[in-house]
Amino acid sequence: MTSKNHLLSDEDIRHFITRGYVQVQTDFEDNLHQQIYDQIERVFGMEGNPGNNVLPRIPNIQEVFAHPKVVGALTSLLGENYIIHPHRYCHLRNPGSGDQSWHKDDYIFDQNVRHHRFRWVMAFYYPQDVTVDMGATATLPSRQYYNTISSTNPDETTENEVKLCGKAGTVSIVNFDVWHRGSANSADKKRYMLKFQFTRMKEPTRPTWNIGNLEWEPVEGDKHNELSRNVWNWLCGKRTPVCNQPSVSQKEVSKLVQNLSDPNETVRINSAYAFSNIGTSVVETLIESLKSESFLSYQKAIKPNGTNPQGGNPSDLYSGHALAGLGEVAVPKLIQILNDPNWWVRAAAADIIGNIVPVEHQKEAVSELTNRLQDSEWWVRRNATEALGYIGVTTQHVLDQLKFLLDDSNELVRRNALITLSKLVHTKDEMIPMLVEKITNDNGRYVRFYAMMALRQIKSKKAEEALFHVLLSSRWCALTTAETPF
Repeated sequence: MTSKNHLLSDEDIRHFITRGYVQVQTDFEDNLHQQIYDQIERVFGMEGNPGNNVLPRIPNIQEVFAHPKVVGALTSLLGENYIIHPHRYCHLRNPGSGDQSWHKDDYIFDQNVRHHRFRWVMAFYYPQDVTVDMGATATLPSRQYYNTISSTNPDETTENEVKLCGKAGTVSIVNFDVWHRGSANSADKKRYMLKFQFTRMKEPTRPTWNIGNLEWEPVEGDKHNELSRNVWNWLCGKRTPVCNQPSVSQKEVSKLVQNLSDPNETVRINSAYAFSNIGTSVVETLIESLKSESFLSYQKAIKPNGTNPQGGNPSDLYSGHALAGLGEVAVPKLIQILNDPNWWVRAAAADIIGNIVPVEHQKEAVSELTNRLQDSEWWVRRNATEALGYIGVTTQHVLDQLKFLLDDSNELVRRNALITLSKLVHTKDEMIPMLVEKITNDNGRYVRFYAMMALRQIKSKKAEEALFHVLLSSRWCALTTAETPF
């Protein structure tokens, strides 16, 4: 159990929601950060950048992410059972390095909808002091919810930036969707930054930070108060209140729908969340808007772009944000369109239902989403699988259908099937051989990781022995190098 002394405060959470980052300082008495810096230098000199293997190559980095302040911050943002993702990278900015372009990271070669209700964060760790001139990681505060900025060229960007500086041991925890870049290093010192990623494994049912006031308090300068309130309420485990304002005219509703495609992204975002204050009466209108927007989106969103280097999810829709903001009142209609003849509509409906995580309509939603696991279009299979993981309900029918997806031809479908299985607690030993096969033979490295996580979820002695055997056979030795192979 994390000490309350190390959890974030209401102010910290509001800052993260509106600005996109928080910083914590790790302190160790044994000069750990200098030791890590020296080990990085040695590894880079001997073998180059170890990529994902930086942690097994330098195991005491784990001490940084086990520090009570870091654990407290991550618990506050992601809940008590968050996990560290196996993708990590050590970024080096040598003296004389120029500016990087502004970018967002993709979801480790997956193509997630960039939900405003964040379920992923990144942690940037500095093993040495970093000042503004040393190539500090720069971010664009309050732009994490935007898919566009003025320019990805830092010489032409008009938004205000913040450079995340700090003493050795500084850990900056950022919204996964933050716009960021490595800045120019005009100093005479190297700058190392270790990027790690963490993800939530269970939807919030209560605040997991040092809560003082359960009600949202607007933040000065926040352009998206209703969005921020929605994220805050979700983190608090609050269900969206049923709202119905018959006094809102059809003309006003039509204007809001029109604004969902306004050239100004600020207008689009605020319009999406304005619907939540109208309520039930606009569900049908938003469903029709979703059908139109999803058709336009699938034609262009899946192509690589500045926001999504591997291509985006065609279900990343402003009408989707609006329907998610409405909450459970939208679920019955969304369940209906899970059977729409157009796959892009089915994919969007699956994604939004998962983002809402229905309670009143949970049984029907789980049943219909499970039926979509055999959909002919992989985007629908992927989104439906992810949605079932968010809802987190284990039934025999869900397990039986997920098993079929372990051999799906699409890696993203296989991976999301295993992510979902890693969130469901069950005791089905017959799944053990299938999971072991995925761990040892699948050609997707992150498929293998989530297969291990799914195996861990089978609460039986047989599963424990299988996992132990797999870990023994794939054991990494941090001391073994080309110079010391034995």
